[in-house]
Amino acid sequence: MQEAKKILITGANRGIGFETARQLGTKGFNVFLSGRDEKKLSEAMDNLGRQGISAEMVLMDVSSEDSVLRAAAILSSRNVRIDVIINNAGILLREDRSLHQIDPVALSTTLNTNAYGPLRVVRAFLPLMNKPGRIINISSGGGSMSDPVGGWSPAYCASKTLLNAFTRHLAYEFTDKKISVNAVCPGWVRTDMGGKSASRSVEHGAETPVWLASEAPQSLTGKIFRDKQEIDW
Repeated sequence: MQEAKKILITGANRGIGFETARQLGTKGFNVFLSGRDEKKLSEAMDNLGRQGISAEMVLMDVSSEDSVLRAAAILSSRNVRIDVIINNAGILLREDRSLHQIDPVALSTTLNTNAYGPLRVVRAFLPLMNKPGRIINISSGGGSMSDPVGGWSPAYCASKTLLNAFTRHLAYEFTDKKISVNAVCPGWVRTDMGGKSASRSVEHGAETPVWLASEAPQSLTGKIFRDKQEIDW
């Protein structure tokens, strides 16, 4: 019997990350829930357990190089192999209203978590990845270079533009490693970040990363998807 594939999801204690974990768990995948708050992660795991889904916790703050390296070292010591990484962790700060007025620390914090964080995770966990493997970065329509600028949370949007660029370059670099790298625009989703007025359910927002992790052709790489369809950058 083939061993169930293992999936690491960052920012998985709530929102799209948690729903992605839930949907993949119901499909029989072994899910590693990652986040920086141990209490919230435990609550998320208990929630999954009540639904009959088994998961493991990986305490990790993607904004910290030391934290990411420690998490990778722990899994490596257990000989854990990862089939899919879903980089979902991200922040949107209240003070993110103007790019030319935002506090430099807030700008740096946003870029560090939303763009450098996923890259940090990929670099640390790459030695643990099976081949073929998949990397899925949760981006945003705000990061598009083809759509009009929306005028909202410009630092957040710019961080997602950078994440899209990282996605394309990593896809190129990993071609020979048989690791696909793609990004997802989940749309405006009703989460703590998206708010109650958002047009999409969290279940809908998780559909595309779940599809990329479980069903999409391995040959798809270096692309961004919405509703399981490739969209322009």
